This record gives sequence, C-alpha cells and structure tokens, in this order.
Amino acid sequence: MKKGILICAFLPLLIIAQQKKEVLFIGNSYTYVNDLPNLVKQIALSFGDTLIYDSSTPGGANFNAHSTNTQTLNKINQQQWDYVVLQAQSQEPSFSSGQVANDTYPYAKILVDSIHANSICTEPLFFMTWGRKYGDQQNCQNYPPICTYQGMQQRLRESYLEMTFNDSSSCAPVGMAWKALIAIDSTINLYSSDNSHPSIYGSYLAACTFYTSIFKKSAVGSTYWPNAIDSLTALSLQQIGSSTVLDSFGVWNIFNAELDFYQDNDSVSFTNLSTNYESLVWDFGDGNTSFDENPTHVYTTSGNYTITLSALTNGGCLLDTSSVTISVSVSTNINELTSKKVLLNITDILGRTTNAIKNTHLFYHFNNGTVEKKIIIE
Repeated sequence: MKKGILICAFLPLLIIAQQKKEVLFIGNSYTYVNDLPNLVKQIALSFGDTLIYDSSTPGGANFNAHSTNTQTLNKINQQQWDYVVLQAQSQEPSFSSGQVANDTYPYAKILVDSIHANSICTEPLFFMTWGRKYGDQQNCQNYPPICTYQGMQQRLRESYLEMTFNDSSSCAPVGMAWKALIAIDSTINLYSSDNSHPSIYGSYLAACTFYTSIFKKSAVGSTYWPNAIDSLTALSLQQIGSSTVLDSFGVWNIFNAELDFYQDNDSVSFTNLSTNYESLVWDFGDGNTSFDENPTHVYTTSGNYTITLSALTNGGCLLDTSSVTISVSVSTNINELTSKKVLLNITDILGRTTNAIKNTHLFYHFNNGTVEKKIIIE
C-alpha cells in the first residue's frame, strides 16, 4: 500500500463519485488495432458513463521510444488526465529479468515521472498484455521460458506487476483475462491471423477489462458489443474481463476502498481492506471519526449508523469510499456494560499477529478470553 499524509481539505470536493474519466493511451498497435480506446468508450456510454480519451500509439513503440517521443510527452502535458495507460512493446517485458530491468523498467519510470510531473493527481495504469499464441518463437532460443504461450504470459505478468508496484501505479490485467478465457473456452479465438495482435474478440475482452479497471464497475450487462460478436459471446467476455479485475484489486494494485467489520452489540471492530492508498479516515456515523488502520468503536446510543471508510491517494487528489449500515442496540444491563467483548488482536495458524486477510483462516482474540476462528470469503 502507499503511505502518506491525509489531506482532509480534499474530502468535500471528492465525495461525489465520478462518472466521467479522461484517459490517455500510450502504446502501439496492440492498442490501436480495433480502436481499443473507442471500445472502452462505447462500453462506458452503455452504462451512462463518459470516457474522453486521446492516444499516442506509433507502431512497435517501446517505453524507451515513448520516453523521448515529442508527441507522447506533449499529450501527457496537455491536460490533467485521470489515467495514463502505459503499454510496452509486446515482447520486451517477457524477456529475462535482467534484460527487462535494464531495457524496460528505467523508461517506464521516466514515463511515470513525466505523468506525475504534469499532475500528481493522474494515476498511471499499466496495460498488462498477452503472450503470443505459440510463444515468442523469434527469441525463445535465447530465452526458453518464452517459447510457449504460458511461459511468455507468466513473464509478462511478473514484469508488469513489478513495474506497477515499483512505480506506485495500477495495472489493467488484460493478459490475465485472456488467460482465463483461453482456459474456459479455447474456441473463441482472441488472436488475429499473425497469432500476436488481437482479433475483435481479443480487443473487446481487453476493453471490458479496461472499463472495470478504470470505472471499478462490472462490464456485465453492457448493451454494446461489436457487430462481429454475438450476444452470448459478448456476455462471456464481459464476465471474464470484469471478474479478473474485481476479484483481485489488491493483486493489480488498483486504488480501492473496502471495509469489513465484526459487531458485538454496541462494540464494532472494523477492518480496512483497501488497496493502493496513502491515507484513511473512518466516519462512524455518530459524529466520531478515526484515522486508525483498523479501529474499534463503541456506540453509546441505539440506532442505525452508516459507517464510511474514505481512502485517499496521489497526494489526496483521489478519493474512494466504502460504506456499510449497521443497527446498534445499546444494553442497559449493568453486568453487560461492565464486560464489553472487545477484539484484542488477530493471529494466523502459527500464532503470529496479523491483519484480516481474505480466504485465510484466522483466530480472533477477545478481552474476555474467548477465541473465534473466522474466514473472510473473497
């Protein structure tokens, strides 16, 4: 996660969720084939959202070329973007870790630094691409792991995520959506005839993944799909693209606010599950707030309360919220009031103190000596 100083002054301005996003796409033919940005725009429009976009996508361009490309740099600086998408040349992030560290990562950082120099409020979004259908036969003699689709896809995943976390950015996991679809239904050909560039099916799956990564909403139910795709296939592509993102915000380092809670009468223990944030503020709905990571709050009056977790990032420019409403009944029994059950800590199966983790059996220790085994299902 990112760490930083909470800037409360931004809260009143950012509390309303945006339905319009302005995005610059930087890449090459993997982006401009089938006009991927416009596919994302059309999906957004079908839900009443707005995507305003521009692009710099010269054929075959890598991050090194983009880092000195006048058109690319001018477009980065032409306005304050919500996102700038960064897509590398299709092969370069799949090479050996030493080669990628030398030939790719430094130029990715230059581009991210250029984006933040223009506006700290802009979020860089790496475009994780897909492995070639039969691997990279051109280079696999020099680096055997990329001789197959699976091996090339794994290296792309590793490199794009390393850039994402090293540069405090987000990732649109298009390549992993492709992998999921191929495993489920290999009859849908995501590739064009060169077994590298996307077919219209591949581009539409990429667009669904991007819509969910940018708007953080499911693409399922969109009434837009290209004429070449039938409605059932479109639904399948929407489902795969959306679930790949929504099931794993933390894996892709996508900025997101999320909370969980454990209630024991009037005492409520909250767990922060947010990702890629710098600071937090909890509003307990009764006039009290907290900046703690995982606070516990005791209510003094019965009633229904809406708890809101606000997560901020990029110097406080970006805000996301997650809310839940609870019902509290405050006991008037003296014995109950003097024996509050309060969560002390959480441990894993080895007895190590930890925070709440999804899909993992954990032990919750309370001040009355009880221990409860609990799992948060993702």
